[in-house]
Amino acid sequence: MTITIAIDCMGGDYGPRVTVPAALAALRQHSDLSVILVGLEDQLRPLLKGDEGGRVTVRHASEVVGMDESPALAMRNKKDSSMRVAINLVKSGEANACVSAGNTGALMATSRFVLKTLPGIDRPALCTTLPTTTGRTHVLDLGANVDSGPEHLLQFGIMGAMMVSAVEHKERPTVALLNIGEEEIKGNEVVKRASELLRESGLNFIGNVEGDGVYMGEADVVVCDGFVGNVALKISEGLARMLASFLRQAFKKNIFTKLAALAAMPVLNAFKARADHRRYNGACFLGLRGVVVKSHGSADDFSFMTAIGVAYETAANNVLERITEQLARMHPTVVPQQESA
Repeated sequence: MTITIAIDCMGGDYGPRVTVPAALAALRQHSDLSVILVGLEDQLRPLLKGDEGGRVTVRHASEVVGMDESPALAMRNKKDSSMRVAINLVKSGEANACVSAGNTGALMATSRFVLKTLPGIDRPALCTTLPTTTGRTHVLDLGANVDSGPEHLLQFGIMGAMMVSAVEHKERPTVALLNIGEEEIKGNEVVKRASELLRESGLNFIGNVEGDGVYMGEADVVVCDGFVGNVALKISEGLARMLASFLRQAFKKNIFTKLAALAAMPVLNAFKARADHRRYNGACFLGLRGVVVKSHGSADDFSFMTAIGVAYETAANNVLERITEQLARMHPTVVPQQESA
């Protein structure tokens, strides 16, 4: 089976000069992958090498959504944007997934409007992987929903568990709630009620996890609302940059520390490779009737290729079907939502 991914080539800080080479690199990684490059055709074709073996299609889109553009205006006024066309390809079935480094708000709004949500899901959630001492963990939501109720957190837990089960082949991944303490009495009323729902859900729910437990790998899936998740993610990214800066300053202090840096280079390179944020780029909008992956806007070639890999794994492992089946098992009375006109 061939997995086809639509690439919004115009999104992000660097546009086609990053997205096109990243797409070609992804083709070399996955022999059963094909891509549809969406954007201004006169900017895309010169970047192709001509040896793609028929696995690349260029789809012209005449408009581009700006990184600071209003999501509502972008959705209403730019129906031929590279972002909208890429998402439409998923809806039509021409693509199994789409990837964009563009405006997050516009991508969320357009994806939800075009694709709609899965039966039993009220709100999509942004899910990404983070490195841990034991491997990696999946965290959601990371900003799609700043206010979430207990039922939404339950849905996030279900979607995250099915994602891990499919992609990492874990039959019963552990699920935890991000909270200010491990005790059941901790947290606000929303978190307390969500804990009750998750405990009754049949998921492998292990209770609360504190912020420091996320990177210790205490759970395969960490659930939180989008406000908390986004703040936690940005703090983590800032901490990583600060520590890297401290290391550089320390090793450049004098001739002796520079010599120490040379001796420690193999260890430093191994550390850098393991903690490299580019290896964890690509947040999936779980809960939609199609696979949509958001890349960092500042992604380089390697980082954007990683986001394409997330889309590939999500589509190839039938994550959406697994979520739907799990919801049906838990809520037999759920019926498909009606498409809006």
